[in-house]
Amino acid sequence: MCYKSDVKVELDPGAEDELRTLRRRSPSEFVAMQRAILKLGELGPELPYPHSSQVQGTRLRELRPRAGRSPWRAFYWRVGDVLRIGAIGPEAAQLTAH
Repeated sequence: MCYKSDVKVELDPGAEDELRTLRRRSPSEFVAMQRAILKLGELGPELPYPHSSQVQGTRLRELRPRAGRSPWRAFYWRVGDVLRIGAIGPEAAQLTAH
């Protein structure tokens, strides 16, 4: 099965910085995030759960590397034909666990 999306994925400068930080902190999670971003580019808004999900009460979606098993998320929204990744960080459960 082959998919091709007409949607472009762009990272805000802050998200680019966060991705670089992730690369230094956890190279394996960085690779997983890169793969998830590529998958988002291939499938666009058709990327299914558990790889992507709506953030409750917002227009944001979260990109969930490793089908949600990664503790990292990329938060994005759609602007026309562009999916904008605005932030990359730990999932909420990781923040409340400490």
